[in-house]
Amino acid sequence: MRHVDLAVIGSGSGNSIVDERFDDLSVALIDDGEPFGGTCLNVGCIPSKMFTHTAEVADEIRGARRYGLHASSPTVDWPELRDRIFGRIDPISHAGLVWRESQPNVELMRGRARFTGPRELSVSYPDGTEQALTADRIVLAGGSRPRMPAFPGLSAPELENRVHTSDTVMRLDKLPRTMVILGGGFVAVEFAHIFSALGVAVTLINRSGHLLRHADTELATSLTDELSRRVVVRLNQSVVEVDGSGRGGVGVYTTDLNDIEYSYDGEVLLVATGRIPNSDRLNLPAAGVEVDPDGFVVVDAHQRTTADGIFALGDISNHSMLKHAANADARAVQHNLLHPDDLASTNHTTIPYAVFADPQLASVGLTEQQLTQSGPPYRAGRYRYADVAYGWALEDRGVHVAKVLVDPDSLQLLGCHILGPQASTLIQPAIQAMATGLDARTMARGQYWIHPALTEVLENALLQVAPDR
Repeated sequence: MRHVDLAVIGSGSGNSIVDERFDDLSVALIDDGEPFGGTCLNVGCIPSKMFTHTAEVADEIRGARRYGLHASSPTVDWPELRDRIFGRIDPISHAGLVWRESQPNVELMRGRARFTGPRELSVSYPDGTEQALTADRIVLAGGSRPRMPAFPGLSAPELENRVHTSDTVMRLDKLPRTMVILGGGFVAVEFAHIFSALGVAVTLINRSGHLLRHADTELATSLTDELSRRVVVRLNQSVVEVDGSGRGGVGVYTTDLNDIEYSYDGEVLLVATGRIPNSDRLNLPAAGVEVDPDGFVVVDAHQRTTADGIFALGDISNHSMLKHAANADARAVQHNLLHPDDLASTNHTTIPYAVFADPQLASVGLTEQQLTQSGPPYRAGRYRYADVAYGWALEDRGVHVAKVLVDPDSLQLLGCHILGPQASTLIQPAIQAMATGLDARTMARGQYWIHPALTEVLENALLQVAPDR
């Protein structure tokens, strides 16, 4: 049986752990993903944001008239658009694979790992062979995959090339005329924005009463209203069945809260109902690794699992399922592997996120509904993009807003939520303030804010809760 000092399962954030400081160790990097490099690089954050920026450009061209510019509606060359994006990403993935294969102390095992005992693994290869492996220490970084609900008819053979997930929809052979999207979270909303901006007639079906149900309700409702201007949004509907009888190729049948039946059809169905951790593929009970009721590997503040010598990071253990959170986990695991007597910790209490839709929504900390229902006392400050000078430059209609939530006594930020252009960037000062303990008044008046930059919308929201004395 082969033995190594360290085994890492997964080639996403887990791949970043092994650098030159591990050169004196024998390492096995085990990954069956194709292509190499994990979700974010190949089928997640990076390509999708390259698509969302393209969608933003298309929307700007269509809306140019409000600036006194008369431009024709853009024509989409889908193969050129798609190949431009993956023409950059695929070589990066391949280069990462080649680089790992060249390292003398790292064996890249392109198979699927499962535990056969404590720190004992069996790696299954596509050709049917298996290899047994033991390791002194193991890192679980196996990521997640799209959740595929068990709707009747969803797996019918005639729908094989028409039902997609986020893993496959960005590599479509051609741009469809119509699309039905199931879901109401980050992935569903972003792809509804992308494909509608590219000229696809999109219908978005969600079983709950509003999109982005974990976001601040005020902002999520505004985003839903804005998206509904371009997308057919159907809320409070549950899918009953899917089949191949739709006019475009896929039929989706639903019922609402009153059991009224509806039907929708499209050339393509995108299932975007969330993601699940890949923990179920590893036979974790054999290793003594516990998972929570949602399937996430249980870790402590040092990213250690319940089994000695086994760490976990990223989507397989982090409920946020965000790349920046996975990277933070990986940095802690790397440190703890190198310095077992000086363990680093992770802090998952205020992980920020952004939804790259139109408009963007960015968030950190507690939402107003959380504070209202069970949180401490708070003070809320809001300021509209339309009321700052750069908002005038954008011809903002008054929908976009920055909201800050603070403790009324200490003025420490409890949460910040921004809806509008550049929200994913504008929120960073608030993230920094929460991480460093900077209070709202010091944040607002203890630094210069460039005029007339869009950041003034955050400055003025802070002044609503911490006015000048």
